[in-house]
Amino acid sequence: MKLGVFAVLFGEKSLEEALDYIAESGLETVEIGCGPYPGKAHCNPAELLADKAKLTAFAKAVSSRGLEISALSCHGNPLHPNAEVARQAHEDFENAVRLAGELGVKNVITFSGCPGESEFSRNPVWVTCPWPPEYLEVLKWQWQEKVIPYWSEQDKFLKTNGVRVAIEAHPGFVVYNTETCLRLRESCGDSIGVNFDPSHLFWQQMDPIVAIKDIAKAGALFHFHAKDTAIDNQNTAQNGVLDTKPYADELHRSWIFRTVGYGHGEETWRNIISTLQMVGYQGAISIEHEDSLMSVEEGFQKAVSFLKQQIIQEKVGEMWWA
Repeated sequence: MKLGVFAVLFGEKSLEEALDYIAESGLETVEIGCGPYPGKAHCNPAELLADKAKLTAFAKAVSSRGLEISALSCHGNPLHPNAEVARQAHEDFENAVRLAGELGVKNVITFSGCPGESEFSRNPVWVTCPWPPEYLEVLKWQWQEKVIPYWSEQDKFLKTNGVRVAIEAHPGFVVYNTETCLRLRESCGDSIGVNFDPSHLFWQQMDPIVAIKDIAKAGALFHFHAKDTAIDNQNTAQNGVLDTKPYADELHRSWIFRTVGYGHGEETWRNIISTLQMVGYQGAISIEHEDSLMSVEEGFQKAVSFLKQQIIQEKVGEMWWA
């Protein structure tokens, strides 16, 4: 396994400045944002695909610093009921896939997307319970009419470009847990897998260890995000885990995103890294920082220090057993 970072964290730096800092911090991989939600601060696929010299310079900027690209990320909603939003997300995804193919990058990360409840919707509708019964009718319609047709077609496109998509399970989209991850893959094709982010599972009360094993068994563990979640037991006891208060309202939320080790301790993360090792994962451990209680610098450096120790322990253990 190789330690890396999702470089949108350093969006205020130039690409070269960000890569210098990442390399100086002792990391080996970089995940680069190139789509709707992460933005395109360091990478605009359409521009690079249109200019061979720019594409070559981009690739050299990464490789000359001893880094490799673990993934291109373009988190968006290609199933959005607003046709223009869906079109832009789809276009960004296609360009990211084409660029990944040109660069020899295996993974493109995105969300599954979420349609509306019918052809007349204006916004996405995420179904969270089976009753009243029309909710299940909406869910059935979403998968049969929108989700499966779209991603079946993308599976063909991905294979044509020699790339795979790592879907990040995220509440608010149709793929949000292990079951829905595997349903998408089984329904649409084996170029579709998972960008495993424990932070979105923790607050749903899922066990990342169980999920990693199930997803790896299906051959779907493509990429990994290192991000934590802290649960406020008092607020959760009062209101449950479904929380729509702004992320900045940390005091009153049931849970917030944290730097690794600040939501769940060393034992939990040691077990996660060990499980990744046991299932044969050899990809990136990509730090994603969304901790509103820490600065970019503090959160990043704490995550680097914490994860380096866990990965070193795993490598020492592996050598001892060998």
